[in-house]
Amino acid sequence: MPSEPRATTAAPLRRLRADAVRNRERLLAAARDVIVEQGADAPLDEIARRAGVGIATLYRRFPDRPALLHEVALDLLGRSTHEASTALATEPDAFAALARYLHRALDLGISAVMPALIGQLRLDEELLTARRASAKAVEAIVAAARADGSLRGDVTSGDVGLLLVRLARPLPGPFPPVVNRRLAHRHLDLVLDGLRSRAAPEAPLAGPAMTFDDLAAMAETAAWPRDGSPPEPRT
Repeated sequence: MPSEPRATTAAPLRRLRADAVRNRERLLAAARDVIVEQGADAPLDEIARRAGVGIATLYRRFPDRPALLHEVALDLLGRSTHEASTALATEPDAFAALARYLHRALDLGISAVMPALIGQLRLDEELLTARRASAKAVEAIVAAARADGSLRGDVTSGDVGLLLVRLARPLPGPFPPVVNRRLAHRHLDLVLDGLRSRAAPEAPLAGPAMTFDDLAAMAETAAWPRDGSPPEPRT
């Protein structure tokens, strides 16, 4: 007698793994949106609802709030590194790479979410490594744009990061999310025009020229020296 075909579980397992990956991505995306709107203490039920899953699914992926916030930060830092490196490798010039990265960072909400997580995360070695990689990738774009003369010579990587933070937060008042996003990109284009190097002499920028190390020191100490100088970076 011919033997009956053996049942296989490979396809169902692949579907389960794919579903798990999709649910994780939806939860991280929903968490980003909710954190921007309501802060890092936003209800986890709301994050699950936005992701289109039950709260039990959220807890299967992330056992508690610190675990979720850790993964949100790690995911965003990884995306930041990827977007910056890809832009510099594929765009025709460094300023175009800077513009592309900044617009993508706005779309991802990097500069709206990360400040909201300050004080909420334990900066373990995994997060510190991801933060260093992200900063290095963005600094490479800024350095390249300054080197080829397309970016003002007095613009620092810290300037670029803080500009994004200012643009990324939702506007006050009854602006729908889609309008907020479109206006943020419009205003970023205006900022980018101001960052371009000009043939005519430029008035010097006021205020401290901050680096990513300065910003990291601020995040860790939550303090700013009374004399107005940047805080000393921690090593």
